[in-house]
Amino acid sequence: MDRSSDGNPFSLVPIEITISVGRARPLVRELLSLDKDAVLTLDRRVEDPVELYIGDRLIARGELQELEGEQTGQLAVRLTEVANLRGSL
Repeated sequence: MDRSSDGNPFSLVPIEITISVGRARPLVRELLSLDKDAVLTLDRRVEDPVELYIGDRLIARGELQELEGEQTGQLAVRLTEVANLRGSL
């Protein structure tokens, strides 16, 4: 069995993290009228922190950044606050 250095076999299992940049609350009629190039206004500003979730649990907050060098244009998140995963943020 392949184990990580801490002896926990689950530490090598990948997990999906969702990054939330904001929410929108359009009326159903507005949603139905959306077309290509429509703009949906979010409840956040560009400089506001993003939230990182595993499932529905908030695990951290951070700032969106654009990578440079070979990965120019790739988005990344610089963490500014991390939850105590045994407690809350």
